[in-house]
Amino acid sequence: MCTVIMRVPELPDETVRILAVRDEDADRPWLPLAASWPERPGVVGVRDVRAGGAWLAADASARRLAILLNRHSPEVPDGIAPISRGGIALQAVAGKPIAPTEAVPGFNLVDVRPDGVRIITWDGTTRTEVAVPPGVHMIAHHDLDDARSARIVAWHDTFARAAAEWDADDPADAPSWEESWLAVLARSAQLDPTDERAIIRDNRPLGYPTQSLLLCTAEVGPDGVAVEYAELAHPGRWSPITLVPPA
Repeated sequence: MCTVIMRVPELPDETVRILAVRDEDADRPWLPLAASWPERPGVVGVRDVRAGGAWLAADASARRLAILLNRHSPEVPDGIAPISRGGIALQAVAGKPIAPTEAVPGFNLVDVRPDGVRIITWDGTTRTEVAVPPGVHMIAHHDLDDARSARIVAWHDTFARAAAEWDADDPADAPSWEESWLAVLARSAQLDPTDERAIIRDNRPLGYPTQSLLLCTAEVGPDGVAVEYAELAHPGRWSPITLVPPA
């Protein structure tokens, strides 16, 4: 299951910072961060080749970014054809309402807008939407900052301390905020990828085909949206990375 770490500022004219790790079946093809939807000028994202949707999508001119995380939910009822969740992030950055039906499996959507950050949740029967308050937060396959997610319990405070230290330093003399958080991510990867506390994951021994494959960092603020992308050299295993902007 994917993981998102975010820092939401006190004031709306300050910058939201995000680190997002994607877990997916390594055999399911995707396109790296790029403008992969010709029918949606200005939108960049990580495109799922099979269904055509996006795990992450951003529109700089609209100052919107969305990230889709799978969420534990009941199976789609018998007799109903499941609908892919892939279009949800694209709908969000277009400013369209998110109104799932029972044909859509559960999800958490991190929806970053000019007026703040919201989490839209669908558990297969009920849709909820909550504003994310200022501070550092994490979300995986449960609720925001949910203690049921062992990785949140293990690493939330460490990411928060790294963010506070970066804010207190002179940025000209300190590592970037991305470097600070990636250093925490590297520390977390010392855990076995099947450990419930791990962020870089290999879920196959747990009965799921997903492994951590890639990550993105993002800044959303008054100047628009800046997103960068990196792939892990080997699924489910940490390796030195180089973040790159959209192709």
